[in-house]
Amino acid sequence: MAKNLSTSVCIIGAGPSGLLLSQMLANEGIDTIVIDRQNQEYIEGRIRAGVLESGTVDALNEAGVGGRMQKEGLPHSGFDMAFDGDRFRIDLAKLVDQSVMVYGQTEVTRDLFTKRHETGGQFLFDVSDVTLADLKTDRPIVHLMHEGQAVSIQCDYIAGCDGFRGVSRNAIPADVLKTFERVYPFGWLGILTDRPPVSHELIYANHERGFALCSMRSNTRSRYYIQCPLTDTLDQWSDDQFWDELKLRIGKDAASHLQTGPSIEKSIAPLRSFVAEPMRYGNLFLAGDAAHIVPPTGAKGLNLAVADVRILSRALVERYKRSNQHFIDTYSQTCLNRVWKVERFSWQMSMLLHQFPEHTHFEKRMQRAEFDYLVSSEAAAKTIAENYVGLPLE
Repeated sequence: MAKNLSTSVCIIGAGPSGLLLSQMLANEGIDTIVIDRQNQEYIEGRIRAGVLESGTVDALNEAGVGGRMQKEGLPHSGFDMAFDGDRFRIDLAKLVDQSVMVYGQTEVTRDLFTKRHETGGQFLFDVSDVTLADLKTDRPIVHLMHEGQAVSIQCDYIAGCDGFRGVSRNAIPADVLKTFERVYPFGWLGILTDRPPVSHELIYANHERGFALCSMRSNTRSRYYIQCPLTDTLDQWSDDQFWDELKLRIGKDAASHLQTGPSIEKSIAPLRSFVAEPMRYGNLFLAGDAAHIVPPTGAKGLNLAVADVRILSRALVERYKRSNQHFIDTYSQTCLNRVWKVERFSWQMSMLLHQFPEHTHFEKRMQRAEFDYLVSSEAAAKTIAENYVGLPLE
């Protein structure tokens, strides 16, 4: 027999954006049900980004989930960019008087789950056959299967926080939805290792053999990446081969401080830029990767999702608390105005720091000229800095 549930907002996706939206609404007395096709253990175990913009830090603190982040996170007041061994520091504190926080997405997700369970969050995990109906009515419905039973969730609004391959975006009719995409001709081979980071701040490097990134999750756990062909497989890369290539790309000075060790996680991720328009259809709202993807160069994926959620939370609170429809009506355009600016920054960083197989000597010299301009121009460096710490919500 079918089970019928009712809530104010049904949130599809229990990743950090869905969880944060649920908590922000709960703080305002607005009830939600969060559904996900995976279980909590799987969701918490996903390895993702770790650089949080100042606005993301503010959002987590305001939601009441920033305590552990403040104790264990690593504030960064700058980062290094390198080109063929020449390094230049982007001084965030000096240029824009802000900083970022290094704190893994895995930890953010755990903190949010803990808070949601403490505050009575409603979840349905391991759901399947999710479909969305009546999106242009006042009471849309989410149909699904859960524990062998058909379930219908009737709600006022649906928040699609279910990622690039989720069901939400595909619920928008094809004659309404427009998509824009750039697929990059390479991937990132990344490893996680329990060794101290090579530097106390991130290093983004362009070398003639390809891009490299030195990052971290804590003072004892490091995350490293190198550019690789999309055709490569993990079997082609032993840990020793990875370390040798990383040392070569980051230069002798940085390599002399590198502590190598066995990888505890290794993966290859393709890179793409993607935007879907609009981000609202009827009473369905897209947020995060359901609406857009950015290449990880510049650390914008999670931060962009959090910005969407902050804008959507404000819109829903205004609607429920003050019967103000304005922010609901302007949600898509407000988000997209910011999304395209962030897409531009991530694209710019990707074009500057990677080796593209189709590039001629001219394009490669242009990359070098752009790097040299950053080094010589405080205005250019400030542009990078203000984008890196995060643009205003609107």
